[in-house]
Amino acid sequence: MATDLSRFQPLDSGAVPRFSGPATFMRLPIAAPEEVDIALLGIPFDGGTTNRTGARHGPREIRNQSSLVRRVHHATLRSPFDLVRVADCGDAPVNPVDPGESLELITGFYRAVTAAGAVPLTAGGDHLITLPILRGVAKGGPLGLIHFDAHSDTYDDFFGNRYNHGTPFRRAVEEGLLDPKHMVQIGLRGAISSAANYDFARAEGIRLIFIEELMRRGISDVMAEAREMAGTRPTYVSFDIDVIDPAFAPGTGTPEIGGISTFQAQALVRELAGVDIVGADLVEVSPPLDSSGLTALTGATMLFELLCVAAEAAVLRQPL
Repeated sequence: MATDLSRFQPLDSGAVPRFSGPATFMRLPIAAPEEVDIALLGIPFDGGTTNRTGARHGPREIRNQSSLVRRVHHATLRSPFDLVRVADCGDAPVNPVDPGESLELITGFYRAVTAAGAVPLTAGGDHLITLPILRGVAKGGPLGLIHFDAHSDTYDDFFGNRYNHGTPFRRAVEEGLLDPKHMVQIGLRGAISSAANYDFARAEGIRLIFIEELMRRGISDVMAEAREMAGTRPTYVSFDIDVIDPAFAPGTGTPEIGGISTFQAQALVRELAGVDIVGADLVEVSPPLDSSGLTALTGATMLFELLCVAAEAAVLRQPL
């Protein structure tokens, strides 16, 4: 890992006001994946959405709101920008009128990112984007998964279509991209269309932690179990903004009341310390559904939390 990190630093808000300059993730420079350890990426795609659209605008608005992100994490007093090279590496190509082609384009893009040696940290986009990301990242065998969401996204199809934002994790298990015995889904809640909706996940051995169990046991206990399930296995992290209660993040396609607070969301992600994170995403931010910008700001802040733990994982992965 390179020791010269001077180029890969956010703009100094004391020298360049936050409302000026290019709109990049966390005011970082633009670079190619070959130049960085962690690539911040966008996927402006919501062709897998089954009801309320708008997540295609997520990456752009998360970039805008991430101008409010500062350098040093207040709880750890560490800066990810002092640990690894991080930059905005742009958006994956998509075809807004052809979801099938979009999946192929995104897969090819992420294969190139991982071949370059960069860990992808992605802002979506709807949750279908996780499937092509995994196709690009899981090159050495099935990964573990720690998944924060109100929904399991292991359904088989909607309207006869097997590729939408409710099915990515079922397809990923079927394709051998994820090991279901090392998958945990945290924060599940909301009425379902059928009592059989969770049958596939349970039959495959995916650990389902509903919101009631999370609240009863507490964050530390639940995340200790999640870390144990991950073990030393390379693990992907997926964070759907709708795991957060819509009182805090209303701009999402499938809101479910009775969720976690933004403080609890931050606490959950911080408990990922020690997990071998080989990629992560933050999905389902739909700016048109929240004119206040609060949901995109929440997304940008959670992206920073994910970056902090991913940077620590990247350092630990380096040989002594």
